Amino acid sequence: MRTIDVSEITKNIKEMCIEANHFLSKDMDVALKNAVKTEESPLGRQILDQLQENLQIAAKDMIPICQDTGMAVIFMEIGQEVHFEGGSLEDAINEGVRQGYTEGFLRKSVVGDPILRENTKDNTPAIIHYSIVEGDKVKIKVAPKGFGSENMSRVFMLKPADGIEGVKNAILTAVKDAGPNACPPMIVGVGVGGTFEKCALMAKEALTREVGSHSDIPWVKELEEEMLDKINRLGIGPGGLGGTTTALAVNVNTYPTHIAGLPVGINICCHVNRHIIREV
Repeated sequence: MRTIDVSEITKNIKEMCIEANHFLSKDMDVALKNAVKTEESPLGRQILDQLQENLQIAAKDMIPICQDTGMAVIFMEIGQEVHFEGGSLEDAINEGVRQGYTEGFLRKSVVGDPILRENTKDNTPAIIHYSIVEGDKVKIKVAPKGFGSENMSRVFMLKPADGIEGVKNAILTAVKDAGPNACPPMIVGVGVGGTFEKCALMAKEALTREVGSHSDIPWVKELEEEMLDKINRLGIGPGGLGGTTTALAVNVNTYPTHIAGLPVGINICCHVNRHIIREV
């Protein structure tokens, strides 16, 4: 059994919230730089160049890479041999978010009630997902999610007979409907299988997978590659102003499902696709 004081979780999440909002992850940095080289539209290349300039200014002057610093989404992968001490784990996670957003001077975008809409003034509470795994480590994924792209997300409850073509149509429909509203070039996270909520959760976590990597399942890898090609043929392009770079990656996660269903979740993220992963 390994003991971890929850203050260590608070410290890491605070740092991760600040880092994710100020610096692009390495995989996204490489993907955007490659996009500048391959984009066929002159206007598209100009927009991608402007995005690069924005990122450089943000890093140099320590200002957020996007004005919408998002709602903090946290994935906690906890080893079953870990024991937490020093207080509530969930309180410690939210305290890390509070410190990160207040001390990092990040925009506070969370309202305490979805109808009354009074700002909580510290960007808490976070959206927290827990999973218990083997071992004595804790893997933390922090993914601040802006709502320009979040609002473009979809869940399709397909019939089993819709099959793989139905899945492809659902992905393309979601991206077409999103158009420029998701701040392309986008990352498209997809969850296939499970239940209504499981497919959405898989789509969300798929956004944290390294850009350029693929599923180990052959048909899923083929789907990811085909959908990226088809999405980039839609002509939406950088900033929604036309071009050949509408998406940088399509990441698909799958899970067993019921004999009567084929749930498909699509969670789209903008060109910054903020995510950071640490192991404690």
